[in-house]
This record gives sequence, C-alpha cells and structure tokens, in this order.
Amino acid sequence: MKIAMLHLTDGQHCAAVVDERERRCWPVAELLPGFDGDILALIRDWERIAPRLAPSGHGRPLDEARCLAPLRPPRNLFCVGKNYRAHAAEFARSGFDRTAAAGEDAPEAPVIFTKTPQTVIGDSEPIPRHAGTTAALDYEAELAVVIGRGGRGIARERAMEHVWGYTIANDVTARDLQARHRQWFLGKSLDGFCPLGPWLVSADAFDPARARIRCWVDDELRQDACTGDLIFDIPTLIATLSAGIALQPGDLILTGTPAGVGIGFEPPRFLQAGQRVRIAIDGIGTLQNPIGA
Repeated sequence: MKIAMLHLTDGQHCAAVVDERERRCWPVAELLPGFDGDILALIRDWERIAPRLAPSGHGRPLDEARCLAPLRPPRNLFCVGKNYRAHAAEFARSGFDRTAAAGEDAPEAPVIFTKTPQTVIGDSEPIPRHAGTTAALDYEAELAVVIGRGGRGIARERAMEHVWGYTIANDVTARDLQARHRQWFLGKSLDGFCPLGPWLVSADAFDPARARIRCWVDDELRQDACTGDLIFDIPTLIATLSAGIALQPGDLILTGTPAGVGIGFEPPRFLQAGQRVRIAIDGIGTLQNPIGA
C-alpha cells in the first residue's frame, strides 16, 4: 500500500491511500470517518487501522493533488554513510573524506550520522541553495526505511518485523562543510537538505533487497545501482542502532547512497541553481526537486 500526505484542491492537507498506476487517491478520513491524523498517526496505530483502509469507488484524481513530505519525523533522522563499496571508494578519492582510515576501501562497521527534522521537504519543493553558506552542493539518492514498531536491543533476526515501510530520500550535502568540520552533521543538516517521498510504501509491497535505484541531474543519469548492494543490510542497521537507542514508530533510517555523486567526478560536479534532481526506486516511485536560487 502507498500512503501520501496530500494538499488537495480545496486547500486541506490529508493522509491518503494512493494508486500510482491509476493516478487516483482516497483520503484516509473518507475511508475512516473521524480520522484526522497524519501518516505518523497511521503508523502508530497501523495494525488496527490497516484492515480498514480498503479504497472503494473512484476516489479522487491524484494529479489534482500535490504531494507533501509524507512524514515529519519526530526526531533526527538516522543516516548511514559509505554503505556502497563503489561510493566509499569514490568518496575516499575525492579529498572530501576526513574520516577514512589509511587504505580503507569500506568501513568495518556502519558509519552513522543524523540530519535534523527541519531538513525534510516534499516532492517538487525547491532544495535551498544556501549560496552564502556552501559552494559545494551535492546529491545522494537513498532508500529510506520507516520504523513501525519501536524497541531497544532488536535482534538482527527480528529486525524486519519492526519495519513499517520505505520511501525515497535525497541526502543533500554541503561537501565543503562536511570536509571542513570533519563530523558530518553540519554539512548534512542545512534546512531543506532532505527531500523525501513522494509517498511511503508499506513493507508488504516492496522488496528492499532487489530494487534498482537511479538518480538524474537534469536528464543525465548519474547513479544506477541495486539496493541489494548495501555493505550493511537493513537488519544490521536496525540491530546496530537499537543496541543502545530505543527506536520509535516513525523513525527514518537513510541506508546510504551508491556511486555517482558529484564529488565522484573530476573535477566535482556540484549542483547549481535551476538544475533538477530526480531519483527513482523501482517499486516506490520518483522523487524530484529543483535547486532553488
């Protein structure tokens, strides 16, 4: 099932069930009279609500609505760096990586950092250029995991039981800040630096081990990989994070980006105002955002 946060033509914002193929949507409040929550409320009560989300009738035209950020995470997003071998290698060669050990071609354990909730924007929203703060704006196409059932000390073998679903994320990065400050938080967390969407896909409708992930800048294909190429898979990431941090419903885990980011070119090819970044993951959809002035 695909669930979106939509801005409808009558001005209201609502959670809705989406049929991407038929380009139709059904506001949850019309399927569940009295419901007035967002997608986080759905996730928190999913086991009770899901059986009642049965679209009927023609619904509404999806093309007449605008997708908002599907989820406003309740706290910082969990992110994973250098989780594809080819990207870890291109990052090491770039001169922007101040964290790699000498001769390291891949990390020995997941590299974890965070982004603030204020980084999240929706499909088609402009990514702020922050021209006075960074001169090295870069893109990172990623599969994002949405936690449905929280917990601490989650065993790797039970980890997927805690996944509600998935979405697409763009881990936008100010590479000069990332290098200058050595730790990645500042370079990753400027406002608007995490386009998310266009919607969420429930875990029963998506295979995270077999999906193709691609990223274009304007019409040029820059990234093309399989999510199954992750160095540390989703169960490992959940077990690692939850070992001492209690995960909560609605937490987001960005799983890492494949090779082909701007710093992987010689010279680097950073994003400029007016360009457009488009990310597609098979089985989820397409997220695209212009670069603001």
